[in-house]
Amino acid sequence: MNEYINLTLENIEKEHICCAIGDPKHQDGVDSKKEWIKNKLKDGHVFRKLDARGKIFIEYEPLETSWVPISGDNYEYIYCLWVAGSFKGKGIGKELLEYAINDSKEKGKNGICTLASKKKKPFLGEKKFFEHYGFKVVDSIGDYELMALQFQNSETPRFNDNARTMKIDDKDFTIYYSNECPYVEYEVKELSDYAKEKNIKLNFIKIDSLEKAKNAPCIFNNWANFYKGEFISNTILNANALEKLLK
Repeated sequence: MNEYINLTLENIEKEHICCAIGDPKHQDGVDSKKEWIKNKLKDGHVFRKLDARGKIFIEYEPLETSWVPISGDNYEYIYCLWVAGSFKGKGIGKELLEYAINDSKEKGKNGICTLASKKKKPFLGEKKFFEHYGFKVVDSIGDYELMALQFQNSETPRFNDNARTMKIDDKDFTIYYSNECPYVEYEVKELSDYAKEKNIKLNFIKIDSLEKAKNAPCIFNNWANFYKGEFISNTILNANALEKLLK
């Protein structure tokens, strides 16, 4: 039987958070992510992981307090469901998702939702996997889709109007980010150093509050890239990836 752990204020310091395991360059990001989780636990944030050394977890919380530009009535929002490496194909993803679904029902929620895409994109859930459990597309912006599983008749979640613009006024390369992901801190520093070295104008806008997240001008889960005022991707970039994009 698989054993799982839910992070709490009592155990979070001694437990790993799955991503960036054992990579010293991401330690600052891991520390920032843990602080972010600590602050979100009071909102009902759940981080549940397999009791093993690997990237196997689900992370969700009430939609009303989730850091995404999505609104709805009494839904849970899944930030991330990840089963990597040798743990794939063992039913772990099924167990994690079913836990979240049952937990949401026990809390009296109207449903549970998550962000996916028509074509596979990094850091987003697999659409077909969620469809298997009855999730349906309830809203979309371009290739990005909001999927929801309803437990009872209710209004389905929707992207906020501000997210539909997918544009900003600034024409310089601009990155929106938050500490939801432990990889972010290192990449912000790497990109900042690269931009300084190459004399490139690069703007960073940190999403560090619920208000900023709900009012983001695009699809947002933890990172968003804009160039010449247009949204181009949700891919977390390193220096090499940025150089390719600019070329």
